[in-house]
Amino acid sequence: MTTKKEVKKKDLPEIKEEKSSETKKEVLIDSYSFNSKKIPINITIKQVPGEFVPIYEVSISKISKTTEVILEKIRKELIKEVNLGMVDITDAKRNDVIEERFKETINFLVDKYFPDTDQATMEFLTSYLIMKSLGMGSMEILMDDVLLEEVVVNSANEPVWIFHKKHNWLKTNITLADEDQVRHYATMIGRKVGRQITNIEPLLDAHLNEGDRVNATLMPISSSGNTITLRKFSRNPMTITHFLRFNTLSASAASLIWQAMHYELSAIIAGGTASGKTSALNVFASFFPPNQRIISIEDTREIRLPKFLHWVPMSTRQANAEGKGEVSMEDLLVNALRQRPDRILVGEVRRQREAETLFEAIHTGHSCYATFHANNYEETIRRLTNPPINVPETMLPAISMILMQFRNRRTGYRRTFQIAEITDDSKGNLLMQYDPKKDVLQKKHESKSLMGTLELYTGSTKLELKKELLEKEKVLNYLVKQSIDTVDNVGRIMAEYYTNKAELLKYVNKGKSFNFEAK
Repeated sequence: MTTKKEVKKKDLPEIKEEKSSETKKEVLIDSYSFNSKKIPINITIKQVPGEFVPIYEVSISKISKTTEVILEKIRKELIKEVNLGMVDITDAKRNDVIEERFKETINFLVDKYFPDTDQATMEFLTSYLIMKSLGMGSMEILMDDVLLEEVVVNSANEPVWIFHKKHNWLKTNITLADEDQVRHYATMIGRKVGRQITNIEPLLDAHLNEGDRVNATLMPISSSGNTITLRKFSRNPMTITHFLRFNTLSASAASLIWQAMHYELSAIIAGGTASGKTSALNVFASFFPPNQRIISIEDTREIRLPKFLHWVPMSTRQANAEGKGEVSMEDLLVNALRQRPDRILVGEVRRQREAETLFEAIHTGHSCYATFHANNYEETIRRLTNPPINVPETMLPAISMILMQFRNRRTGYRRTFQIAEITDDSKGNLLMQYDPKKDVLQKKHESKSLMGTLELYTGSTKLELKKELLEKEKVLNYLVKQSIDTVDNVGRIMAEYYTNKAELLKYVNKGKSFNFEAK
């Protein structure tokens, strides 16, 4: 007869073995390749036993472990051979000269260790060694992956993290040697943009020339280690075609927004962090007519409009180490009013003076579009009319529409969450609401002021406006069907709508491919 204790001992190992065999398998989630400065890179994303998030694994197929050891030996010899003296390797003006000096020595050393190397391999090894010697090493590979939004170093004690457009937060197989290397990279980035990060100034927040944003902190401000956060600027911006294709919003909702922007009604695009506010502002700005002067004001150059629009982009500037030379959002907004703009785009309204200047601009006859932090249209109104923003309620109807953007952190999907109007009594009226279960933007209430305003200023009847909305919807669906999705091509279709609508509608109604070479 067995005791309870004996039964447990007998059964327990069997159960443990079963669970253990299940969790031992690695699961491949995704894989793809790209080139980083002539270096072919392979990426595999997999779920690894014992890890709670998938691993983003970077490998360079042409480099074996043995070759990597030899290349590291060459790199160390390279630093000794090339005497840079007091030259700052982060000086952008000297960068080409320094690279040229490195290339000459690299060619000699590669020929020494790898005789009979062909030209293609020589270029590959040169790019690799320059990246390792003058750049941020494997961090630079991550910056060349178009599917990444953020590259993050939390400390030297853990691997580099990335935010992937498809798979959200992932750990990489890249680690930095020590805290000194993290600090060196932060210092290097700062010097490239004329900023410094030191023990006296342990925080860095700057924008790189390519448009990427960098934030860095030094110990002991960040107690676990030195940190770097790189937010990547999209080299191929989203367009309304992408929004429709990815179901970010419906064609009927987009046609309503286009109608309002066509007739110069102002709007605020609101949402939480990383909900796609700036992307939406950029996308909707393609609805502007080509014969109007547009001025954009941003902290970071993210807006990219079609090349043939009359557009003046402006960016703020932070104060230098002495606290001088700052050019704020408010400074640029006031200055923009003196440039005879038809449309003003503001990257983000954060402070009272910015909001006051924005609403004054609207009241003096300018069409303005700005982004704002809030979670729904009601909160947007509350935040605008209460401290610290404090816009007087009587000024609120100057904003005709509130467009809410939303990001589902569980799925990673970004959607237009709400479309609301501001009524004459400064209240909000919800026109459309996103239904997460059905993944659709549904109509909620009839317009109380928007359509009336359009009737008043266009002289059109409700029936005529409805016909125009359907016409715009057709054009938007045509963009998707014809896969017209670059900024300039989408802008060209919009320009044709305003200047040669009858001819454009022939293409749309017949489903013919548009001839972009003409004109």
